[in-house]
Amino acid sequence: MVDEIPLSEIADVLGGFAFKSEHFATAGFPIVKIANIEPPHVNLSDCDRIPEDKVRGLDRFALNDRDIVMAMTGATIGKVGRVRTTAPAYLNQRVAKITAKAGRKFDDFVWAIVSQRGFDEEVLNNAGGSAQANVSTDGIGRIRIPNFSPEDQCAVGKVISALDDKIELNRRMNRTLEELAAALFRSWFVDFDPVVAKAAGRQPAHLRPALAALFPAHWQDSPLGPIPHGWRVANIGDVAKVVGGSTPSTNEPKFWNGNIAWATPRDLSALTDPVLISTERQITPAGLDKISSGLLPKGTVLLSSRAPIGYTAIADLPVAVNQGFIALICDGPLPNYYVIEWVRENMDTIEGNANGTTFMEISKKNFRPIPAVVPPPPVVEKFVEIVSSWWSQIIHNVRESRTLSALRDTLLPKLLSGELRVKQAEKLVEARL
Repeated sequence: MVDEIPLSEIADVLGGFAFKSEHFATAGFPIVKIANIEPPHVNLSDCDRIPEDKVRGLDRFALNDRDIVMAMTGATIGKVGRVRTTAPAYLNQRVAKITAKAGRKFDDFVWAIVSQRGFDEEVLNNAGGSAQANVSTDGIGRIRIPNFSPEDQCAVGKVISALDDKIELNRRMNRTLEELAAALFRSWFVDFDPVVAKAAGRQPAHLRPALAALFPAHWQDSPLGPIPHGWRVANIGDVAKVVGGSTPSTNEPKFWNGNIAWATPRDLSALTDPVLISTERQITPAGLDKISSGLLPKGTVLLSSRAPIGYTAIADLPVAVNQGFIALICDGPLPNYYVIEWVRENMDTIEGNANGTTFMEISKKNFRPIPAVVPPPPVVEKFVEIVSSWWSQIIHNVRESRTLSALRDTLLPKLLSGELRVKQAEKLVEARL
């Protein structure tokens, strides 16, 4: 049995600063709020920002690379994320920073402790409040943790860090690949860069002659304005099959806990990458019979259509969906790698076609008529040829990270309980990395 000590013996817990909302700006340092914690990450891209003159003298609230933050209030109390940044951010009120007392090299062990499954429940158990749960920095510090020697702390932290760093590397690689695919789509099919160049008598930049020859040098009018000559505009519903889903009765046990993936927008909201490889719930064949759209094929593009509109992913498995989706089966002239980029580029138009009283929703009826540019097949095929390798790598990274995350969840409680020795864990990790 491993001895226990309070977390406060090995870590300092600092609550954030109460920045004033009227000081927030579009430029400056990111302010990390509870909503920006997306376990195990911190999403700095969506943060409010604060000008430099408003953080003078607040160095103790600065966040740097690999710092650990935790939600201190609300429904997601206890959720944790690790900052990954090359520039400082700042800690907002009701968010805690947890730092190893013995120095940065011990932060990996602290992270292993607070990010283990069930730790958020311990945080909740130490919280107070009637309307909503609130935990103090002292309450977090009181939580009991295994009493490991400094040497063992470093060893455990190193094992878990090796897995976390590989998962983070995969995530960053996927962001880069997504950005490449989006940039290519925008260049060819939104800004029409190759056509602009040829119309001006220039060779399109970065395109070999055979590829440049696929693009015309002239324009034609269309409902969307000038488009490349020989291209066309069609309603998205005419070039992709647009379907929705439904929910089998939750009061009928025979519909549930089968082996057929059934997605809700919550499955997409939990994704850090735009690939769906599993779902929280599964249905039976009897449940599938209650969904008119049936089982959607692997490769279907998914768009959450309500509360909120805008989560997107490509299904990397056959899946049924609930009523919160626009699903696009891309077996026509526009393949899924084109369509998902089209959806993202046209999100403002999609949201503009939504309506509703309780919440905004884009219906299939209002979605189908949205116009899309349809290039000739050779151009689309070349686009898919280029981006398919990037998407294949994204999917590989997602699946690898899922495996590594499962290994982490298996090893960590065994390491912390003493059931598994560090040397044994190191061999298991080395075999995976």
